[in-house]
Amino acid sequence: MTILDDISFKDARSLALNNAVLMKETDVILLNDALGRVISQDIVCQKNLPSFNNSAMDGFAFKFSDAGKRLEIIDTIFAGDTPQDILKDNCCYKIMTGAKLPNDVDTVVPIEKCIDVTDKFVTIPADIKKNSSVKFKGEEQKKGNILFKKGQLLTSAHIAMLASQGIMGIEVYKELTIAIVSTGDEIKEPWEKANEDEIYNANGFAIVSLLQSFNFKPTYVGSIPDNLEKTIQFIDNLKSYDVVITTGGISMGDADYLYEAFQKNGLKSFFHGIKVKPGRPTMMGLMDKTYVMAMPGNPLTTMLNCFVLTLPILYKLQGSTKYHQTFINVKNKKLLKLNPRRANTVLGIIEDGCFTATRDNKYGSGMITPMYESNCVAIFSGGIDQVEANETIKIIPLNLVSLDTNDNNIN
Repeated sequence: MTILDDISFKDARSLALNNAVLMKETDVILLNDALGRVISQDIVCQKNLPSFNNSAMDGFAFKFSDAGKRLEIIDTIFAGDTPQDILKDNCCYKIMTGAKLPNDVDTVVPIEKCIDVTDKFVTIPADIKKNSSVKFKGEEQKKGNILFKKGQLLTSAHIAMLASQGIMGIEVYKELTIAIVSTGDEIKEPWEKANEDEIYNANGFAIVSLLQSFNFKPTYVGSIPDNLEKTIQFIDNLKSYDVVITTGGISMGDADYLYEAFQKNGLKSFFHGIKVKPGRPTMMGLMDKTYVMAMPGNPLTTMLNCFVLTLPILYKLQGSTKYHQTFINVKNKKLLKLNPRRANTVLGIIEDGCFTATRDNKYGSGMITPMYESNCVAIFSGGIDQVEANETIKIIPLNLVSLDTNDNNIN
């Protein structure tokens, strides 16, 4: 019988992350495939942004010295035009948003701030500031600046910047290969017929979809039966993957062969068991170069542990310099009772800046419903027996990724 370690949640997370070594292989990909990838070299600004002085508003471009005057409109400049410097005394241009600013003007006033506007004339307000509503060449980014440093996880905003530079091909760290494995004779796939003594495989699909939602590309490779020799052989075939994530079979039951089978395949474990509620039967280690994460068999604990433990490890393995989920400070709405003998991960709902524990933190580790009833999770260190109403706590949203360099999201 396997004895579970008694390692704290914080120590488990530190050990797991300290042993997560960057996979250094790289690929060159197209920009339209870049979402969620991590760049493997610095990216330098190729083109001033903006690349010319332009108008930030639909309005009138004029010399600042003419503020307060009634001016003649001698031309209209549209975005894409290449305007000539033809300004005369007491004149101005009508100009559209994004249009290039001629060299003979220095200020733009929005149409709605002007007085007595006609097709031919406009009165410029006297209280306008010089250079108002002008975006100057290189104001946002200058050619030669480092736009993004190696290790940046790319979001849609980063991709917008790359597109603005005319960059279509980028070097990124190779995508992790991730195998998802279920265990147990009682497991049936959703397309199979299950009797009352058998269970449909929720865990495998839960982990795959969870990781996909954060732009990883896991592969479900099947279920291991409760047989030691078959389990050893099955695991041996997984050594080509960068990461293997299993569910179930890692606890202390008579038919839980998974840990022994991993050891027979050369696994060096970091820990086997965490003092956390829920999710104690969790194991992580290295099998040659394959990072192994063995999750509990119950769906709720599997999903929670994958969110709070697995995701940061995957981001670090993928090369991101930021891999800790950021937190939000909120008020706890009502008294929350906790188990002080271990860390507690508590599902909850955040509404109007207040946290309410899902079902008053009374749900079973084998349940699924509380996961989709919740939109955040709070992690509490061991030694905390309760959280008072109106006490400020840290929560992590479940439905978005925002990463930080600091490991400071545990209460």
